[in-house]
Amino acid sequence: MAASTASVAFEGAEARRVDVQVQLAGGNPIFCVVGLADKAVAESRERVRAAFAAIGLSLPPERLIVNLAPADRPKEGSHFDLPIAIAIMASMGVLPAEAAAEHLAFGELGLDGSIAPTPGVLPAAMAANAEGLGFICPEACGAEAAWAGGDLAVLAPRTLIQIVNHFRGTQALARPAPGELVEAGGGPDLRDVKGQESAKRALEIAAAGGHNMLMTGPPGSGKSMLAARLPGLLPPLSARELLETSMVHSVAGLLERGRLTRARPFRSPHHSASMAAMVGGGVKAKPGEASLAHHGVLFLDELPEFHPQVLDSLRQPLETGEIAVARANAHVTYPARFQLIAAMNPCRCGWAGTDGSACARGPRCAADYQARISGPMMDRIDLHVEVPPVTPADLALPSPAEGTKEAAARVLAAREAQGERGRLNARLDGDMLEHAAEPDAGGTALINQAAEAMGLTARGYHRVLRCARTIADLDGSDGVRRVHVAEALSLRRAAEPARTRTNVAAFASPGM
Repeated sequence: MAASTASVAFEGAEARRVDVQVQLAGGNPIFCVVGLADKAVAESRERVRAAFAAIGLSLPPERLIVNLAPADRPKEGSHFDLPIAIAIMASMGVLPAEAAAEHLAFGELGLDGSIAPTPGVLPAAMAANAEGLGFICPEACGAEAAWAGGDLAVLAPRTLIQIVNHFRGTQALARPAPGELVEAGGGPDLRDVKGQESAKRALEIAAAGGHNMLMTGPPGSGKSMLAARLPGLLPPLSARELLETSMVHSVAGLLERGRLTRARPFRSPHHSASMAAMVGGGVKAKPGEASLAHHGVLFLDELPEFHPQVLDSLRQPLETGEIAVARANAHVTYPARFQLIAAMNPCRCGWAGTDGSACARGPRCAADYQARISGPMMDRIDLHVEVPPVTPADLALPSPAEGTKEAAARVLAAREAQGERGRLNARLDGDMLEHAAEPDAGGTALINQAAEAMGLTARGYHRVLRCARTIADLDGSDGVRRVHVAEALSLRRAAEPARTRTNVAAFASPGM
């Protein structure tokens, strides 16, 4: 007898349907799994056999073939245990074959017949909802699956015997409630940062327009402290962004009991992170830190200490918002629309260019240290901010009058203005950029003069315009004026080589 149910295989954060087909036929007793399955799927034979024994079932002494279709799609993970067990029970007559065919199952079996949680429940539940099927998952994942839609029929049993009892009518499994939704809020306050007014201003601009930012300063100047306060300035995730981010985190196994949060992700990997850890990959092509920061912030502290190849691997996602991982046995794409915030010392000693301290190796130390970051990577960073040392006089000052709450209100107003254009200023391009960020006559003359003097690339030219548009939005201005262009240029000059730097402040003089 033949029977089938459904499950999923993952391609990035996308769940693709897989039909789990089982046939019992005469011949020598054998349990065979076919369909390009990896070792974890092949081992399901023993887990299913033991789970059946735990609930008082035994496999029939026949030829048992499990086919995972389509056969040319790689199947990975232990979540195929449950659909294989359900399809086998349907072929044995233990479960109604019609009920098995109307559900998508997802879960790992224990040797005692329990059903253990596995990563990726939310995308799998979304796939079941799209296919018009019911969804069966472990009890621990029921709250996560319930987020897939109010019309989705979700069964979340603890053990295999509960599934049998439910379909036989001796036990009713209630639909689980969605997990907790945590609103954004809390976190460290910008009021804790004393001094560094120019860096705070740049942080507000970065938050308002979604711009990438690099902070350069000696140890202890507050770079990491400032970066940690950026999430508090950002508006909460929208419903669409929440779903996209949660699906990536679900595949990575980071959702606990279906708990979702509207706070934007803030990922801060160590500088020893490998390329696979940063952009994803490995044997099973799992999402990396860049994808886990989707719709949030990727903070890279001690930027030059990262391997140059790891940093350059971020160049493409900074432009496209996605990461394509190509392997011999897999080609997957993960979303990676993140905001890059980086911090670095001016040199390996940490004191180059600061008053009252001297670099131990002179100018060569700073040049060699900063050369670890490629020019194209630096060109993709909109805001370059010098963060000077904090003096004892700064620390003795009272707390600033404005903190995260006040700055976040201005950021929200600026983002609402961008919402009318349909995208953040950092992502404006083409005709939309020309229409939204066209400066006035004074601004046009200034950016043209500065672009030639500073040697701006075409990418750098456009990024200055995007930044100027954000500054105008913070000012509540409909148009981009000369003063907005001047401030945007002043925040980019540190990215230019010393031989092409020019004093942008001269261009930005109020009298000009």
